[in-house]
Amino acid sequence: MERIPMTPEGYEKLKEELDRLIKIERPAVIKAIAEARAHGDLSENAEYHAAREKQSFIEGRIQELQAKLARAQVIDPAKINHDKVAFGAKVKVLDLDTEEEKEFHLVGPDEVDVKNGKISITSPVGKALIGKEVGEQVTIKAPAKTFNYEIISISFE
Repeated sequence: MERIPMTPEGYEKLKEELDRLIKIERPAVIKAIAEARAHGDLSENAEYHAAREKQSFIEGRIQELQAKLARAQVIDPAKINHDKVAFGAKVKVLDLDTEEEKEFHLVGPDEVDVKNGKISITSPVGKALIGKEVGEQVTIKAPAKTFNYEIISISFE
């Protein structure tokens, strides 16, 4: 079974979602199914079919989260060598083509949130940054274009 790297924060977020699904969402949908069933003929009961579909989605998501949590390898960024870019690092870079600064937080594949700067260590940018030091320049060939970055700072918070 392949382990999935995850920050403590990402692990807790998945656990909270799993708890919410099991303790709140699942009982609510079971109740909705029971109420819809009480309305009679199930073949033409849209509420019943919608509730069953939602139940199917919830059960699938519960299984998916349980599998992810079982395979999670929680890595505390505070315990990693801070000289080089590694899992959990916040990396500030300068785009050498546009002179624009960007910040990336390297996380596991299940924690990606591009809008908030969280990128996967398995992404092209993540792979290129791993192991680099402040001052190094990195060329990243992405499908859309090639990026040229210089690493300005590395932090582990």
